[in-house]
Amino acid sequence: MVAAEDRAYQAIRAAIIDGRHANGAHLDAGGIATALGISRTPVREAFRRLHAEGLLTLIANRGAYVTPWTRADLDELFSLRVVLESHAAAVAADRLDMAGLRQLRGLAEGMELASGTRTARPGAASGLQTIMTLNAEFHRAIVGASGNRRLTMILSTLVDTPLIMRTFTIYADADLQRSMAHHRELIAAFEARDADWAASVMRSHLHAAHQVLLRAQRAAPDAD
Repeated sequence: MVAAEDRAYQAIRAAIIDGRHANGAHLDAGGIATALGISRTPVREAFRRLHAEGLLTLIANRGAYVTPWTRADLDELFSLRVVLESHAAAVAADRLDMAGLRQLRGLAEGMELASGTRTARPGAASGLQTIMTLNAEFHRAIVGASGNRRLTMILSTLVDTPLIMRTFTIYADADLQRSMAHHRELIAAFEARDADWAASVMRSHLHAAHQVLLRAQRAAPDAD
């Protein structure tokens, strides 16, 4: 039962993150159970876990729905990230050692290769999962380099949300290329140990991501 519950949890969570289960969508426990070849019980347990994480909303006698993100949610999330991550970048500029810089360069290069930006194929769909994973690691590495454990804990709840993880699934080619350029400029700022530059680039990076999500929300059929 535990294995089946974990399997259901991972499958449903992945589908929420990559957008297969859309914002506000109703999830059919029976259909998911059939697709996974398991009973409804582990699916319902997975629903409870995802509800506890804020990814699903459970409504009595109606079922499970993907928790919708409103304009207010987006504004709140990014206003916090801009303040906290720009501060983390500024502190990291003074503390990143050679090993940390090598890690960031490797992550940036991995994202570029996965996106196809070096082969004139920006936004290659096959690399999106890799980009999302490496991007999360890139941001975590910067925050970790700040040496502030409380900041790390707070930002982990902001950066590792499905909304943020799936941002790249709605990026246009120009959005993706801009994001990659920001990563490289951040590394340049860290190499120069310029805290103001690093903070400024991080702010621009996050404001750009915020606007991409707002654009996608405005274009959605059920936009507020």
